[in-house]
This record gives sequence, structure tokens and C-alpha cells, in this order.
Amino acid sequence: MKVKVNDSCIGCGACMSIADDVFEMNDEGLSSVKVSEVPEESVDNVKEAMESCPTGAIEEA
Repeated sequence: MKVKVNDSCIGCGACMSIADDVFEMNDEGLSSVKVSEVPEESVDNVKEAMESCPTGAIEEA
């Protein structure tokens, strides 16, 4: 599974609190993906982060 964060990110940090092994804050204070491929053990957390994102900024790449 591959994911990306689109331009609607507001930097709330929900994704990082759910899947900090996949998401990080960039220099602009917005979320970014720090892995090229989501590890199998993190897929459920990433799906939860996608559902929890208030702006729907996380999508499959």
C-alpha cells in the first residue's frame, strides 16, 4: 500500500498520533509520508488515519 498527503492537509497531527511510523510533520507544519511503501503491520493504522483525517487529505497513491 502506498499513500500520499494532498494539499488539503491542515497539519492537525491526527495521522501522526495514529501512525507515527508512516507520517511526520514537514518544515511547513503539514503532514507528509516518510515511507515509500506502508509496512504490512501498519496498514490498519494508516486506514484509521485516513478515516480520522478531518480534511480527507490522506489518499492511496
